[in-house]
Amino acid sequence: MGEGMRKPVVFFLPNLNGGGAEKAVVRIIRALLTRGINSELLLLNAEGVYFEELPESYPVYSLDAGNLRFYPNYLLALPRLIAFLRKKEISVVISNLSHLNVMLLFACVFLRKRVRAIVVEHNTFSTVIRNTLKLSPKLLPPLMRWLYPKADFIVGVSQGVIDDLKKVLRFDSEKFRVIYNPIVDDRLLKKAEEPLDHPWFREGEPPLILAAGRLHIQKDFPTLLRAFALVRKQIPARLVILGEGEKRKELENLAQELGIREDLDLPGFVENPYKYMKRATVFVLSSQWEGFGNVLVEAMACGCPVVSTDCPSGPREILEDGKYGLLVPPKDPEKLAQGILQVLKNPVCTESFRRKGSKEPWISPWRKLWKSMWGLLRDVVEVGIRSGNVRGRMVKILVLSGGIGTGLWPLSREDIRNSSYTERR
Repeated sequence: MGEGMRKPVVFFLPNLNGGGAEKAVVRIIRALLTRGINSELLLLNAEGVYFEELPESYPVYSLDAGNLRFYPNYLLALPRLIAFLRKKEISVVISNLSHLNVMLLFACVFLRKRVRAIVVEHNTFSTVIRNTLKLSPKLLPPLMRWLYPKADFIVGVSQGVIDDLKKVLRFDSEKFRVIYNPIVDDRLLKKAEEPLDHPWFREGEPPLILAAGRLHIQKDFPTLLRAFALVRKQIPARLVILGEGEKRKELENLAQELGIREDLDLPGFVENPYKYMKRATVFVLSSQWEGFGNVLVEAMACGCPVVSTDCPSGPREILEDGKYGLLVPPKDPEKLAQGILQVLKNPVCTESFRRKGSKEPWISPWRKLWKSMWGLLRDVVEVGIRSGNVRGRMVKILVLSGGIGTGLWPLSREDIRNSSYTERR
Protein backbone atom coordinates (compact mmCIF):
# COMPACT_ATOMS: atom_id res chain seq x y z
CA MET A 1 0.00 0.00 0.00
CA GLY A 2 1.36 3.39 -0.99
CA GLU A 3 1.86 6.02 1.69
CA GLY A 4 -0.41 8.44 -0.19
CA MET A 5 -3.26 5.99 0.00
CA ARG A 6 -3.70 6.73 3.71
CA LYS A 7 -5.17 10.14 2.92
CA PRO A 8 -8.89 10.55 3.69
CA VAL A 9 -11.84 10.51 1.35
CA VAL A 10 -13.67 13.85 1.75
CA PHE A 11 -17.43 14.14 1.19
CA PHE A 12 -18.72 17.60 0.20
CA LEU A 13 -22.30 18.66 1.08
CA PRO A 14 -24.12 21.95 1.70
CA ASN A 15 -25.15 20.93 5.25
CA LEU A 16 -26.68 18.02 7.14
CA ASN A 17 -30.31 19.08 6.87
CA GLY A 18 -32.91 16.38 6.29
CA GLY A 19 -32.47 15.68 2.58
CA GLY A 20 -31.97 12.41 0.72
CA ALA A 21 -28.43 13.22 -0.41
CA GLU A 22 -27.37 14.10 3.12
CA LYS A 23 -28.91 10.92 4.52
CA ALA A 24 -27.21 8.80 1.85
CA VAL A 25 -23.77 10.30 2.53
CA VAL A 26 -24.08 9.75 6.28
CA ARG A 27 -24.94 6.10 5.63
CA ILE A 28 -21.96 5.72 3.29
CA ILE A 29 -19.70 7.30 5.92
CA ARG A 30 -20.84 4.75 8.51
CA ALA A 31 -20.38 1.89 6.06
CA LEU A 32 -16.85 3.01 5.13
CA LEU A 33 -15.87 3.36 8.79
CA THR A 34 -16.87 -0.25 9.49
CA ARG A 35 -14.41 -1.26 6.77
CA GLY A 36 -11.56 0.87 8.03
CA ILE A 37 -11.83 3.60 5.42
CA ASN A 38 -10.79 7.04 6.64
CA SER A 39 -13.21 9.76 5.54
CA GLU A 40 -14.05 13.35 6.48
CA LEU A 41 -16.95 15.70 5.77
CA LEU A 42 -16.80 19.20 4.29
CA LEU A 43 -19.93 21.37 4.62
CA LEU A 44 -20.87 24.82 3.44
CA ASN A 45 -22.54 25.28 6.83
CA ALA A 46 -22.24 23.19 10.00
CA GLU A 47 -25.95 22.65 10.59
CA GLY A 48 -28.60 19.99 10.26
CA VAL A 49 -30.46 17.13 11.91
CA TYR A 50 -28.09 14.41 10.70
CA PHE A 51 -25.23 15.47 12.98
CA GLU A 52 -26.71 13.03 15.49
CA GLU A 53 -26.18 10.22 12.98
CA LEU A 54 -22.43 10.78 12.76
CA PRO A 55 -20.04 8.83 14.98
CA GLU A 56 -18.56 10.68 17.93
CA SER A 57 -15.45 12.69 17.03
CA TYR A 58 -16.02 12.32 13.30
CA PRO A 59 -14.10 15.21 11.62
CA VAL A 60 -16.36 17.79 9.98
CA TYR A 61 -15.14 20.97 8.27
CA SER A 62 -17.32 24.02 7.57
CA LEU A 63 -16.80 26.80 5.03
CA ASP A 64 -19.24 28.96 7.02
CA ALA A 65 -21.03 30.11 3.86
CA GLY A 66 -24.08 31.63 5.53
CA ASN A 67 -27.55 31.76 3.95
CA LEU A 68 -27.53 29.35 0.98
CA ARG A 69 -30.69 30.88 -0.50
CA PHE A 70 -28.49 33.89 -1.30
CA TYR A 71 -26.51 32.46 -4.22
CA PRO A 72 -23.60 34.98 -4.06
CA ASN A 73 -22.64 33.26 -0.79
CA TYR A 74 -21.48 30.27 -2.86
CA LEU A 75 -19.01 32.57 -4.62
CA LEU A 76 -17.93 34.13 -1.33
CA ALA A 77 -17.16 30.65 0.03
CA LEU A 78 -15.11 29.69 -3.04
CA PRO A 79 -11.76 31.11 -1.76
CA ARG A 80 -12.23 29.12 1.46
CA LEU A 81 -12.84 25.96 -0.55
CA ILE A 82 -9.69 26.60 -2.58
CA ALA A 83 -7.71 27.16 0.63
CA PHE A 84 -9.07 23.90 2.08
CA LEU A 85 -8.11 21.92 -1.02
CA ARG A 86 -4.63 23.47 -1.09
CA LYS A 87 -3.84 22.73 2.54
CA LYS A 88 -5.46 19.31 2.99
CA GLU A 89 -3.93 16.03 1.91
CA ILE A 90 -6.86 14.21 0.28
CA SER A 91 -7.28 10.93 -1.60
CA VAL A 92 -10.45 12.01 -3.36
CA VAL A 93 -13.29 14.53 -2.89
CA ILE A 94 -16.80 13.18 -3.47
CA SER A 95 -19.14 16.11 -4.10
CA ASN A 96 -22.93 15.87 -4.02
CA LEU A 97 -25.59 18.00 -5.78
CA SER A 98 -25.14 20.01 -8.98
CA HIS A 99 -24.24 23.42 -7.55
CA LEU A 100 -21.61 21.95 -5.21
CA ASN A 101 -20.23 19.79 -8.02
CA VAL A 102 -19.71 22.90 -10.14
CA MET A 103 -18.20 24.74 -7.17
CA LEU A 104 -15.71 21.93 -6.47
CA LEU A 105 -14.59 21.50 -10.07
CA PHE A 106 -14.27 25.26 -10.53
CA ALA A 107 -12.09 25.44 -7.40
CA CYS A 108 -9.88 22.68 -8.79
CA VAL A 109 -9.12 24.86 -11.82
CA PHE A 110 -7.20 27.23 -9.50
CA LEU A 111 -5.08 24.53 -7.88
CA ARG A 112 -1.55 23.67 -8.85
CA LYS A 113 -1.80 20.21 -7.33
CA ARG A 114 -3.99 17.41 -8.65
CA VAL A 115 -7.18 16.84 -6.65
CA ARG A 116 -9.16 13.77 -7.61
CA ALA A 117 -12.88 14.54 -7.78
CA ILE A 118 -16.04 12.43 -8.05
CA VAL A 119 -19.29 14.34 -8.60
CA VAL A 120 -22.64 12.80 -7.68
CA GLU A 121 -26.04 13.76 -9.13
CA HIS A 122 -29.04 12.98 -6.93
CA ASN A 123 -31.84 14.28 -9.17
CA THR A 124 -33.10 14.27 -12.73
CA PHE A 125 -31.41 17.52 -13.67
CA SER A 126 -33.41 18.56 -16.74
CA THR A 127 -36.68 18.18 -14.81
CA VAL A 128 -35.34 20.27 -11.93
CA ILE A 129 -34.42 23.07 -14.36
CA ARG A 130 -37.83 22.96 -16.06
CA ASN A 131 -39.62 23.29 -12.74
CA THR A 132 -37.71 26.20 -11.20
CA LEU A 133 -38.32 29.91 -11.68
CA LYS A 134 -34.97 30.86 -10.17
CA LEU A 135 -32.29 32.16 -12.51
CA SER A 136 -29.24 30.70 -10.75
CA PRO A 137 -29.97 26.99 -11.42
CA LYS A 138 -30.61 27.78 -15.09
CA LEU A 139 -27.02 29.06 -15.35
CA LEU A 140 -25.62 25.67 -14.31
CA PRO A 141 -25.83 23.66 -17.61
CA PRO A 142 -23.10 25.60 -19.50
CA LEU A 143 -20.85 25.47 -16.44
CA MET A 144 -21.50 21.73 -16.09
CA ARG A 145 -20.65 21.12 -19.75
CA TRP A 146 -17.33 22.88 -19.21
CA LEU A 147 -16.42 21.44 -15.82
CA TYR A 148 -17.89 17.92 -15.55
CA PRO A 149 -15.48 16.41 -18.12
CA LYS A 150 -12.70 17.41 -15.68
CA ALA A 151 -14.09 15.10 -12.96
CA ASP A 152 -12.56 11.68 -12.47
CA PHE A 153 -16.03 10.11 -12.35
CA ILE A 154 -19.62 11.30 -12.71
CA VAL A 155 -22.02 9.24 -10.58
CA GLY A 156 -25.81 9.11 -10.83
CA VAL A 157 -28.01 7.52 -8.18
CA SER A 158 -30.10 5.80 -10.85
CA GLN A 159 -29.78 4.88 -14.51
CA GLY A 160 -32.45 7.46 -15.33
CA VAL A 161 -30.35 10.20 -13.71
CA ILE A 162 -27.31 9.22 -15.78
CA ASP A 163 -29.28 8.99 -19.05
CA ASP A 164 -30.73 12.45 -18.43
CA LEU A 165 -27.35 13.89 -17.44
CA LYS A 166 -25.69 12.66 -20.63
CA LYS A 167 -28.27 14.60 -22.63
CA VAL A 168 -27.72 17.74 -20.54
CA LEU A 169 -23.93 17.51 -20.75
CA ARG A 170 -23.96 16.48 -24.43
CA PHE A 171 -21.18 13.95 -24.08
CA ASP A 172 -20.75 10.29 -23.22
CA SER A 173 -17.79 8.81 -21.42
CA GLU A 174 -16.57 5.87 -19.37
CA LYS A 175 -16.55 8.33 -16.47
CA PHE A 176 -20.32 7.87 -16.00
CA ARG A 177 -21.27 5.39 -13.28
CA VAL A 178 -24.53 4.35 -11.61
CA ILE A 179 -24.33 3.71 -7.85
CA TYR A 180 -27.67 3.41 -6.10
CA ASN A 181 -28.16 5.17 -2.78
CA PRO A 182 -27.50 3.10 0.34
CA ILE A 183 -30.88 2.68 1.97
CA VAL A 184 -31.19 -0.07 4.55
CA ASP A 185 -28.94 -0.91 7.46
CA ASP A 186 -29.46 -2.43 10.88
CA ARG A 187 -30.19 1.01 12.36
CA LEU A 188 -33.19 1.48 10.06
CA LEU A 189 -34.65 -1.92 10.85
CA LYS A 190 -34.12 -1.36 14.57
CA LYS A 191 -35.78 2.06 14.43
CA ALA A 192 -38.77 0.55 12.62
CA GLU A 193 -39.46 -1.56 15.70
CA GLU A 194 -39.60 1.42 18.08
CA PRO A 195 -43.05 2.13 19.60
CA LEU A 196 -45.23 4.74 17.89
CA ASP A 197 -47.51 6.93 19.97
CA HIS A 198 -50.04 8.15 17.41
CA PRO A 199 -53.78 7.49 17.79
CA TRP A 200 -54.33 6.89 14.06
CA PHE A 201 -51.91 3.94 13.99
CA ARG A 202 -53.69 1.95 16.67
CA GLU A 203 -55.39 -1.36 15.92
CA GLY A 204 -58.96 -1.01 14.70
CA GLU A 205 -58.44 2.46 13.17
CA PRO A 206 -59.22 3.18 9.47
CA PRO A 207 -56.53 2.39 6.85
CA LEU A 208 -53.55 4.71 7.07
CA ILE A 209 -51.97 6.19 3.93
CA LEU A 210 -48.44 7.49 4.53
CA ALA A 211 -46.20 9.82 2.53
CA ALA A 212 -42.89 11.49 3.38
CA GLY A 213 -40.77 14.25 1.91
CA ARG A 214 -40.19 17.98 1.76
CA LEU A 215 -43.38 19.99 1.34
CA HIS A 216 -42.11 21.18 -2.03
CA ILE A 217 -43.36 21.32 -5.61
CA GLN A 218 -41.20 18.29 -6.50
CA LYS A 219 -43.18 15.97 -4.21
CA ASP A 220 -46.54 17.10 -5.66
CA PHE A 221 -48.52 16.56 -2.48
CA PRO A 222 -51.50 18.54 -3.91
CA THR A 223 -52.09 15.61 -6.29
CA LEU A 224 -51.92 13.23 -3.32
CA LEU A 225 -54.48 15.31 -1.40
CA ARG A 226 -56.85 15.28 -4.37
CA ALA A 227 -56.37 11.52 -4.75
CA PHE A 228 -57.01 11.05 -1.02
CA ALA A 229 -60.25 13.03 -1.31
CA LEU A 230 -61.37 10.57 -4.02
CA VAL A 231 -60.35 7.58 -1.88
CA ARG A 232 -62.38 8.91 1.05
CA LYS A 233 -65.51 9.00 -1.08
CA GLN A 234 -65.31 5.20 -1.28
CA ILE A 235 -63.80 4.06 2.03
CA PRO A 236 -62.82 5.61 5.38
CA ALA A 237 -59.09 6.40 5.46
CA ARG A 238 -56.54 8.77 6.92
CA LEU A 239 -53.45 10.42 5.47
CA VAL A 240 -50.19 11.34 7.23
CA ILE A 241 -47.47 13.30 5.39
CA LEU A 242 -44.11 13.42 7.17
CA GLY A 243 -41.90 16.39 6.31
CA GLU A 244 -41.65 20.15 6.38
CA GLY A 245 -41.37 22.86 3.74
CA GLU A 246 -42.61 26.05 2.15
CA LYS A 247 -45.83 24.47 0.82
CA ARG A 248 -47.32 23.70 4.25
CA LYS A 249 -49.87 26.55 4.24
CA GLU A 250 -50.89 25.79 0.67
CA LEU A 251 -51.48 22.13 1.54
CA GLU A 252 -53.47 23.01 4.67
CA ASN A 253 -55.68 25.36 2.65
CA LEU A 254 -56.22 22.77 -0.09
CA ALA A 255 -57.14 20.11 2.49
CA GLN A 256 -59.71 22.50 3.91
CA GLU A 257 -61.19 23.12 0.45
CA LEU A 258 -61.38 19.38 -0.26
CA GLY A 259 -63.04 18.66 3.08
CA ILE A 260 -60.30 16.27 4.25
CA ARG A 261 -58.53 18.41 6.87
CA GLU A 262 -59.76 16.34 9.82
CA ASP A 263 -58.30 13.18 8.28
CA LEU A 264 -54.94 14.73 7.34
CA ASP A 265 -51.96 15.03 9.70
CA LEU A 266 -48.85 17.06 8.85
CA PRO A 267 -46.54 16.40 11.83
CA GLY A 268 -43.50 17.98 10.16
CA PHE A 269 -40.03 16.46 10.09
CA VAL A 270 -39.74 13.37 12.29
CA GLU A 271 -36.44 11.86 13.37
CA ASN A 272 -37.74 8.31 12.91
CA PRO A 273 -40.10 7.88 9.93
CA TYR A 274 -39.54 4.12 9.87
CA LYS A 275 -41.82 3.31 12.80
CA TYR A 276 -44.58 5.05 10.80
CA MET A 277 -43.73 3.03 7.68
CA LYS A 278 -43.79 -0.20 9.69
CA ARG A 279 -47.39 0.44 10.73
CA ALA A 280 -48.90 2.19 7.69
CA THR A 281 -51.35 0.40 5.40
CA VAL A 282 -49.79 1.80 2.23
CA PHE A 283 -46.97 4.20 1.41
CA VAL A 284 -47.44 6.64 -1.48
CA LEU A 285 -44.84 8.57 -3.46
CA SER A 286 -46.58 11.27 -5.54
CA SER A 287 -43.51 13.09 -6.92
CA GLN A 288 -43.24 14.85 -10.27
CA TRP A 289 -39.58 13.88 -10.39
CA GLU A 290 -36.97 12.08 -8.28
CA GLY A 291 -33.36 11.03 -8.56
CA PHE A 292 -33.88 7.65 -6.96
CA GLY A 293 -36.77 7.60 -4.49
CA ASN A 294 -35.13 6.55 -1.22
CA VAL A 295 -38.41 6.49 0.69
CA LEU A 296 -39.80 3.74 -1.54
CA VAL A 297 -37.03 1.35 -0.55
CA GLU A 298 -37.28 2.43 3.10
CA ALA A 299 -41.02 1.72 3.14
CA MET A 300 -40.53 -1.64 1.41
CA ALA A 301 -37.84 -2.58 3.94
CA CYS A 302 -40.35 -1.82 6.71
CA GLY A 303 -42.86 -4.18 5.08
CA CYS A 304 -45.20 -1.49 3.76
CA PRO A 305 -46.81 -1.88 0.30
CA VAL A 306 -46.06 1.06 -2.01
CA VAL A 307 -47.83 3.03 -4.73
CA SER A 308 -45.66 5.42 -6.72
CA THR A 309 -45.88 7.79 -9.64
CA ASP A 310 -43.87 6.62 -12.63
CA CYS A 311 -41.83 9.81 -12.55
CA PRO A 312 -38.28 10.34 -13.77
CA SER A 313 -36.16 8.81 -12.35
CA GLY A 314 -35.88 5.91 -9.95
CA PRO A 315 -39.32 4.48 -9.07
CA ARG A 316 -39.59 2.28 -12.17
CA GLU A 317 -36.08 0.96 -11.55
CA ILE A 318 -36.78 0.31 -7.86
CA LEU A 319 -40.13 -1.39 -8.46
CA GLU A 320 -38.91 -3.23 -11.57
CA ASP A 321 -41.73 -2.08 -13.84
CA GLY A 322 -44.40 -2.65 -11.18
CA LYS A 323 -43.25 -6.03 -9.90
CA TYR A 324 -42.75 -4.77 -6.34
CA GLY A 325 -45.38 -2.01 -6.20
CA LEU A 326 -47.93 -0.12 -8.26
CA LEU A 327 -46.86 2.57 -10.74
CA VAL A 328 -49.25 5.32 -11.85
CA PRO A 329 -48.83 8.40 -14.08
CA PRO A 330 -47.58 11.60 -12.37
CA LYS A 331 -49.96 14.52 -11.73
CA ASP A 332 -53.07 12.32 -12.14
CA PRO A 333 -55.24 12.26 -8.97
CA GLU A 334 -57.72 9.76 -10.44
CA LYS A 335 -55.06 7.18 -11.34
CA LEU A 336 -53.30 7.67 -8.02
CA ALA A 337 -56.57 7.16 -6.16
CA GLN A 338 -57.23 3.97 -8.16
CA GLY A 339 -53.78 2.63 -7.22
CA ILE A 340 -54.28 3.39 -3.54
CA LEU A 341 -57.74 1.79 -3.55
CA GLN A 342 -56.38 -1.29 -5.31
CA VAL A 343 -54.04 -1.86 -2.37
CA LEU A 344 -56.54 -0.90 0.34
CA LYS A 345 -59.40 -3.00 -1.04
CA ASN A 346 -57.41 -6.06 -2.04
CA PRO A 347 -55.75 -7.92 0.87
CA VAL A 348 -54.12 -10.37 -1.56
CA CYS A 349 -52.52 -7.51 -3.47
CA THR A 350 -51.42 -5.87 -0.22
CA GLU A 351 -49.85 -9.04 1.16
CA SER A 352 -48.18 -9.82 -2.17
CA PHE A 353 -46.46 -6.43 -2.36
CA ARG A 354 -45.59 -6.57 1.33
CA ARG A 355 -43.96 -9.99 0.94
CA LYS A 356 -42.16 -9.20 -2.33
CA GLY A 357 -40.96 -5.81 -1.14
CA SER A 358 -39.49 -7.02 2.13
CA LYS A 359 -37.53 -9.73 0.28
CA GLU A 360 -36.44 -7.61 -2.67
CA PRO A 361 -32.62 -7.48 -2.91
CA TRP A 362 -32.60 -3.67 -3.07
CA ILE A 363 -33.29 -3.49 0.66
CA SER A 364 -30.03 -5.27 1.54
CA PRO A 365 -27.67 -3.22 -0.60
CA TRP A 366 -24.58 -2.97 1.58
CA ARG A 367 -22.56 -5.65 -0.16
CA LYS A 368 -23.58 -4.33 -3.57
CA LEU A 369 -23.00 -0.73 -2.51
CA TRP A 370 -19.63 -1.54 -0.99
CA LYS A 371 -18.53 -3.37 -4.13
CA SER A 372 -19.55 -0.44 -6.33
CA MET A 373 -18.12 2.24 -4.03
CA TRP A 374 -14.88 0.42 -3.39
CA GLY A 375 -14.48 -0.27 -7.11
CA LEU A 376 -14.96 3.43 -7.79
CA LEU A 377 -12.44 4.50 -5.16
CA ARG A 378 -10.00 1.88 -6.37
CA ASP A 379 -10.29 3.26 -9.88
CA VAL A 380 -9.46 6.74 -8.61
CA VAL A 381 -6.79 5.83 -6.05
CA GLU A 382 -4.95 2.61 -5.22
CA VAL A 383 -6.43 0.22 -2.68
CA GLY A 384 -5.26 0.85 0.85
CA ILE A 385 -6.96 3.86 2.38
CA ARG A 386 -6.95 2.97 6.06
CA SER A 387 -8.19 4.95 9.03
CA GLY A 388 -6.27 5.60 12.21
CA ASN A 389 -7.85 5.70 15.65
CA VAL A 390 -10.07 8.73 16.29
CA ARG A 391 -9.95 10.05 19.82
CA GLY A 392 -12.02 12.47 21.86
CA ARG A 393 -15.71 12.90 22.48
CA MET A 394 -16.77 15.82 20.30
CA VAL A 395 -17.42 16.42 16.63
CA LYS A 396 -14.64 18.66 15.34
CA ILE A 397 -15.87 21.61 13.31
CA LEU A 398 -13.06 23.38 11.50
CA VAL A 399 -14.38 26.71 10.28
CA LEU A 400 -12.42 28.10 7.35
CA SER A 401 -12.85 31.84 7.71
CA GLY A 402 -11.31 35.06 6.46
CA GLY A 403 -10.78 34.03 2.86
CA ILE A 404 -7.45 32.20 2.79
CA GLY A 405 -6.90 32.02 6.56
CA THR A 406 -8.05 29.08 8.63
CA GLY A 407 -9.21 28.75 12.21
CA LEU A 408 -10.16 25.84 14.43
CA TRP A 409 -13.23 25.78 16.68
CA PRO A 410 -13.92 22.41 18.35
CA LEU A 411 -17.66 22.41 19.05
CA SER A 412 -19.73 19.98 21.05
CA ARG A 413 -23.03 18.79 19.62
CA GLU A 414 -24.88 21.14 21.93
CA ASP A 415 -22.72 23.99 20.59
CA ILE A 416 -23.70 23.01 17.04
CA ARG A 417 -27.42 23.02 17.89
CA ASN A 418 -27.18 26.44 19.56
CA SER A 419 -24.74 28.09 17.18
CA SER A 420 -25.43 30.95 14.78
CA TYR A 421 -25.19 28.55 11.84
CA THR A 422 -28.76 27.40 12.45
CA GLU A 423 -29.97 31.00 12.67
CA ARG A 424 -28.54 31.73 9.23
CA ARG A 425 -30.36 28.89 7.46
